[in-house]
Amino acid sequence: MRLKKALPAGLAAVLLPALSQAQEAGPALSAGDTAFVATCALIVMLMMLPGLGLFYAGMARSKNVLSVLTHIFASVALIAVLWIAFGYSLSFAEGPLNALIGGTSKLFLSGVTQDSMVGTIPEYLYVLFMLMFAAITPPIIVGAFAERMKFAAVLIFMAVWLTINYVPMAHMAWGGGWVFDIGVQDFAGGNVVHLNAGMAALVCALVVGPRQGYGSTMMAPHNMTMTYTGGAMLWVGWLAFCGGCALAANGFSALVMLNTMLGGAGGALGWMAAEWLHRGRASTFGLLSGAIAGLVAITPACGFVGPAGAVAVGFLTAPVCVFAVEVVKRRFGYDDSFDVFGVHGVGAAVGGVLTVIFAAPVLGGLGYPEGRTLMTQMVPQLAIMGFSILVSLVTTWIALKIADALVGLRVDEEAEFDGLDTAEHGEVGYRLGDGTYAGAAIAAQPGSPAAAPALAPARS
Repeated sequence: MRLKKALPAGLAAVLLPALSQAQEAGPALSAGDTAFVATCALIVMLMMLPGLGLFYAGMARSKNVLSVLTHIFASVALIAVLWIAFGYSLSFAEGPLNALIGGTSKLFLSGVTQDSMVGTIPEYLYVLFMLMFAAITPPIIVGAFAERMKFAAVLIFMAVWLTINYVPMAHMAWGGGWVFDIGVQDFAGGNVVHLNAGMAALVCALVVGPRQGYGSTMMAPHNMTMTYTGGAMLWVGWLAFCGGCALAANGFSALVMLNTMLGGAGGALGWMAAEWLHRGRASTFGLLSGAIAGLVAITPACGFVGPAGAVAVGFLTAPVCVFAVEVVKRRFGYDDSFDVFGVHGVGAAVGGVLTVIFAAPVLGGLGYPEGRTLMTQMVPQLAIMGFSILVSLVTTWIALKIADALVGLRVDEEAEFDGLDTAEHGEVGYRLGDGTYAGAAIAAQPGSPAAAPALAPARS
């Protein structure tokens, strides 16, 4: 196994997603490990569909609920096909530019058979599990430009962003690229998934621009029960998302799942406490947002900290995300529709720093690579986080510009006013008993100056 001697044996397992590609030939298949990772992959699928979809769709206005669901569903389907076509190969096969990008030997899974192994699991299963990571990361960004971006532009953006951002980032961190050799403490994708998507969300919010009426029109979530259901599914799925990265059914993967659970719990309590102090009451939306913030923060830390540290990581991260959402966003006026940057970007950045702090053995953590201390580990940690931010900013801007040049980014003003459900997809999310679109019920009342046809949604 390609394992640095500097790493303590207890930390070797956290690098399995990348190291598995370089394991010695002929490992024996483990039915237990295979069943565990397969189960995790299926649960992460539910985390995406319907978890992320419901979580975001409930936050949209009723006239855009289907567009949000469609953006996520179509993006997952597109990315799944592209991952098999070239994403997996360029992420995990060796190539001439291996420090930056993988090779082409496994395009369309060429050479992968039922007998191919990655560690103790079939390579087909590894392909599937890593597909879940690739398929859920770009759709996270949907929450930044929801309710105003063309469907065609979304698909182009997703394809380009996957190609020029996610694939090389995944290779550099997990597939044997130069970042892998740095020894960053990032267990399950704090940089590749959450910091990356969070920074991309900020760029999208700035480039695409705010929604009509932003800052003066009520844009509250239209269905909190939907958001609650999706958020709960995300929490469940996150345990599989992180736990499956161990690629083995053992005590270490159990610790990872426990830490993930506690990170979400700590985040929920931290957001609730901040909201209670700030507003005098706790909200359901705040609890959900806090749990997600804590889960984002624990993603890099779950393989390096102890259970008490996991609670602390989530609890300390959530108030920082509250500040980003309540203060920073209002101060600078960008319209990050569902606070992707404030939760994923900020949460991943704070979590990355807290990972190193709570990895200290004195705080119950598993320690650092041999020869490193808290301070010497923090240097590469911050450096790679900065690198990830820079790559995300540049590649996201390029992907948006390509989509804009091909089809334009935004729907027109009339389509945005009517809602993307009808304008882009010719459908509506809700109907009353008489077939009237629920969002148009008030506007369509006789004598109303805003009277409109049954399928033309009223302004939210």
